[in-house]
Amino acid sequence: MARLILLLACFTFIHFMSFADERPNVIWIVSDDLSPDLGCYGYPDVQTPNLDRLAAEGTRFTHAFSTAPVCSSSRTAFQTGMYQTTIGGHHHDTRDKAPLAYFATTVTGEMQKAGYFVVNGRGTKEPEKRLAKSHLNWTYDAREFFDGNDWTQRAEGQPFFAQIQFKEPHRTFVETDKRYPNAPIPPYYPEHPVTTADWANYLASIEVLDKRVGLLLDRLDDEGLAENTLVLFFGDHGRPHVRGKQWLYDGGIHVPLIARWPGKMEAGKVDERLVSLIDLMPTTLAAAGAPIPNSLVGRDLFDPAFIGHEILFAARDRCGDAPDRIRSARTRDFKYIRNYHPEIPYMQHSGYKRAGYPVDTVMRVMHEAGAWTSPFMAETKPKEELYDLAADPHEMKNLADDPAFSEQLSALSNAVDTWIEESGDLGAVDESLTVDLEAVMAEKWASYEKRMKSRGLSGETSNREYLDWWEKELAGD
Repeated sequence: MARLILLLACFTFIHFMSFADERPNVIWIVSDDLSPDLGCYGYPDVQTPNLDRLAAEGTRFTHAFSTAPVCSSSRTAFQTGMYQTTIGGHHHDTRDKAPLAYFATTVTGEMQKAGYFVVNGRGTKEPEKRLAKSHLNWTYDAREFFDGNDWTQRAEGQPFFAQIQFKEPHRTFVETDKRYPNAPIPPYYPEHPVTTADWANYLASIEVLDKRVGLLLDRLDDEGLAENTLVLFFGDHGRPHVRGKQWLYDGGIHVPLIARWPGKMEAGKVDERLVSLIDLMPTTLAAAGAPIPNSLVGRDLFDPAFIGHEILFAARDRCGDAPDRIRSARTRDFKYIRNYHPEIPYMQHSGYKRAGYPVDTVMRVMHEAGAWTSPFMAETKPKEELYDLAADPHEMKNLADDPAFSEQLSALSNAVDTWIEESGDLGAVDESLTVDLEAVMAEKWASYEKRMKSRGLSGETSNREYLDWWEKELAGD
C-alpha cells in the first residue's frame, strides 16, 4: 500500500509539472498615464506601429476603464481585483498605509501559489538591479511581492507572470520639435501655442512608449516565448493633462487595453464590451488555471458568458495637496459624477499640476483676460454632473438640471448609492483622524516651491509671469 501511495504521489507530481510546462506565461505591459491616443484606436498622426501590430494580432478593447484616475489608487485596485475604496487605498499615496486587509489578496500572491515566477521589471535583456514601479497603497515587502525583475531568473520550465512597467507617457514628457497637425486636441483646452507644444510632447512620449513595446515584443519572438504568452497591454489610468489625470471624466479613466494570446483568441478583433482594469486579475488567474478568489469583483475577459459590465464605477479622493471626494458611474451612454465637495473648485491649487502642467497656467491666464471660459474655471462645482456620451463625448454639457434627463440622473445616482454601500466605500472617513494633513500640505508646498525656485520663479509667481516662462520653455517665443 505504501508503494502504491508513493507511485500515485509521483504520478501526481509529474502530471502537475507537465501541466505547468504547458500553462501560458502572462505579461502585463503597464503604461503610466495613457488614454487610447494610439494609431490602432484611430488617433491620427501619432506613430504607434508596434502597438498597432499587437492589436492586429489580438483583441483591442474600446471601452476599458480604470477605477481611479491616478496611479497608486488605480494600481491598488487592479493588483487586488477590488475597489481601492474598499480596502483603504483610495487616497493617492496613502499616508497611513497599513498591511493589506485580511479579506483581500493579490494577483502576484495568487500566481505565486499557482507555481508562477512573478516578475516586476522593465523588460530589458539586462535586468536592472532594482525592481520596477509598483506604487501601491498598502505596506508590503517588494522582495516577497515579486520574485525577481526578469523571467530569466526563473527555474527551468517554470511559467512566469511578468509585470513590465513603462514610464511613458507620464510627465516629464520627452521634448520634440515635431508637430502633429491632424491630431485632435480635446476642445475643453484653449487654443494656444503652449497647448499645442505640450500636446506634441505627449504624443512624442507615446511614440517612445511604442518603441519600447516593440523591443519587448521582439524579445519574446527571439526567445521563442510569443506563442505561449498571453500579453495584456494597458494604461494604468488616463492621460496626464488638465481635466484628464485626477478627474473622473473619460480623459482620466478611459484607457487602452489590448490582449494577444496566439491560438487562443481571434486576431484583429475589436471588443466593445464595457470592461474594467479590475477584470485583469480574474482574467490572468483563469488563463493560468488558478483558482479565482471570491473577493474579486471583476470578471474573466475571456469567459464567453461575460457580456460586459452594465455600469462601471470610479472614485477620486485626495491627490497630493488637492483633497476631494468624487464618485462616478458610467454606462455605455451616460456618465454620472457626484461631487461631495462642491465648495472646492475644479482648479484648486495642486502643486503637482501647477508645476508640471503648462496648460493649467494657459487656462488661468486666458480666463482672467476674458479670452476663454469654461465651467471648469468656476469657483464651485455642481453637486451632480450628467453627460450624454453619444451626443457629448467630451463631457462638456452638464445635463444634471435638465428635466428631460431626470430618469437617467436618478437611476445612476441610486446606482452610486448602492455601490457605495455594497462595496464598503471608505471615502467618507475623515482622513485627518489618522493623518496630519497640515504637515502633508506643508510638505507639498515646499516641494512645489523648490521646483519653482529652480526655474527662477516662486510659489507666488503670477499666472501671467508663469505663462511667459512656459512660452519660452515650450513655444520658443
